[in-house]
Amino acid sequence: MNPATKTGLSPASVPLLRFVGYFLWLGTVGFGGPIALAGYMQRDLVDGRGWISKEDYVEGLALAQLAPGPLAAQLAIYLGYIRAGILGATLVGFAFILPSFLMVLALSAAYMRYGGLSWMQGMFYGIGAAVIAIIARSAFKLTKLTLAKDKLLWSIFAVLAVSTAWTSREIIWLFLLGGVVALVAKSFPLRTPAGSAAGLFVAAAGLSFGGQITEIFLYFAKAGMFVFGSGLAIVPFLYGGVVQGHHWLNDRQFVDAVAVAMITPGPVVITVAFIGYLVAGTAGATAAALGVFYLVVVVLAPSYKRWAKNPQLNAFVRGVTAAATGAIAGAVVVLARRSIYDIPTVLIAAVSLAILLRWKIPEPLIITAAAVAGLLLRHA
Repeated sequence: MNPATKTGLSPASVPLLRFVGYFLWLGTVGFGGPIALAGYMQRDLVDGRGWISKEDYVEGLALAQLAPGPLAAQLAIYLGYIRAGILGATLVGFAFILPSFLMVLALSAAYMRYGGLSWMQGMFYGIGAAVIAIIARSAFKLTKLTLAKDKLLWSIFAVLAVSTAWTSREIIWLFLLGGVVALVAKSFPLRTPAGSAAGLFVAAAGLSFGGQITEIFLYFAKAGMFVFGSGLAIVPFLYGGVVQGHHWLNDRQFVDAVAVAMITPGPVVITVAFIGYLVAGTAGATAAALGVFYLVVVVLAPSYKRWAKNPQLNAFVRGVTAAATGAIAGAVVVLARRSIYDIPTVLIAAVSLAILLRWKIPEPLIITAAAVAGLLLRHA
């Protein structure tokens, strides 16, 4: 039976507000990470309600994996584009991100007001160590998913892991070099679409800033260009720019920003809203979120079908993805230096990692348990 008959609505006739409402609901209750969120969309929109055709969903998933940016949010925005063009993409993106964005705003305000209190310091004492375990598990999973037994990709991974751990900085030209090396090795000769993709990265890397809100927007738009494979891929970039480059946050605040994103539904990249809020309040949070989430899919979607299967572009992206995975692994070392510094934090991180590797425990539960442990240990 055609899935559309389950609701009596075809993909073209479902009311736009009802379509957008689904993403508002998913953004409110959607825990589990990008792969889980993508699975919910397939289950509900393709198999359950027939609002999206299987072909459009598969193409959207491929674009979300291929294009830089948070996978689940990019997929949602693409499906909105399929439903109602730029308007649909804008409304769906807004609805999907809004719940976690509002939660992060509330947490940011509480953090700014009560961050000096001993109970909140105790919570983040435990949460910071658990976050390191979550990032380490994500790096492990991504290596299995993206590198397989490809020696070239493993080499790119190793270079970025070591450079990130050693310098604690975003080295954008190494990411681009990883893509170019994979491109040359796997699909020589070079062709225009791949060169255009590289140009997109170089242009993002060279943006000039002016005015704080504009500076925040453009910085996070640039950072969003290097989110491949997982929202956590943005962490090493943000650390170098936010902590060491602009000095917007200190080490402790940065780890806390990642932790805040872990305890909200929706995409992990919402951590940028916390950072934006600490820098420039609600306007800064909004500028940061818009910079990361919206730009890429809306620009690429109209021409996607023309270049999606280009082997040169795919090879370039595989190289950049291997580089991003290596940077995540290096970021584990960088952030661990700031969050794991005594026996209790070592134990919290080790236990969290062991649980994550052994069982499918939702990350918010791990964060909550770590917060309780931190409170107890700090007040023991």
